[in-house]
Amino acid sequence: MVTREWVLSRNCSLSPRQLASAYAVLCGMSLIVATIFTLSGAWLILVFAILELSAVGLAFLLYARHATDREYIALADDCLLVELIQVEQVEQFRLNPRWTRVESPVKRSDLVGLEANGTRVEVGRFLTEWKRREFARELKRALASAS
Repeated sequence: MVTREWVLSRNCSLSPRQLASAYAVLCGMSLIVATIFTLSGAWLILVFAILELSAVGLAFLLYARHATDREYIALADDCLLVELIQVEQVEQFRLNPRWTRVESPVKRSDLVGLEANGTRVEVGRFLTEWKRREFARELKRALASAS
């Protein structure tokens, strides 16, 4: 039975589906304008519009690939489950909550370290510096009360 869980994810304003819709509208409008200029004799506008839409499409693709990245931490009676999901690849760690040590971040760029029985996992990559420290304190309290 899960007693406590945290989902740490990116702050993405658009889902991949919404992003595809926005890109389709952008492509449609840009190609309509480029076609009008091409019919007027300025064919170079169409070439630049296609280059621009290709570059924007690549940027949107990279954004959409990472839009669903997240970290899932669940504390149960007998297990601290940590799942790291990045670009649809899932890494799963099961730590003993009685032996898990939580290391708070020291420097700005440090993540929250979880270590038990020689296994080390770093979480909090989607949190700000202050939220990482707050999460580390909260996790320490939850682990202490679970013991």
